[in-house]
Amino acid sequence: MNIGFKIPLVLIFFFTISNASQVNGEKIFKQYCWGCHHETSVAFGPSFEQIANQRTVAEIQGHIIAPKSMYKQLGHKRSVMPSFQDELSQEQLDAITNFILSYKSKKD
Repeated sequence: MNIGFKIPLVLIFFFTISNASQVNGEKIFKQYCWGCHHETSVAFGPSFEQIANQRTVAEIQGHIIAPKSMYKQLGHKRSVMPSFQDELSQEQLDAITNFILSYKSKKD
């Protein structure tokens, strides 16, 4: 086998492994968030579209891991959202945050 053929195989293997290890924000959404939040419509909680357009990354992550200490800062009168601090790794938290932010309105 010549070197020209080995390089593409190595690249395919590398990208397959790196993509397999990435955490999927949509999968996390379906597991933890879908019962109360929907992507573009209000359910029990605000839609991801609304959240993405009104909050920063820090506010989104802060509310996911410590909602009882964030709700007043975000303008809510109360919070029934549970904390996911002990449920999500930082990688999962980043993935769900990126998924939420993918619904931010595109401004021309």
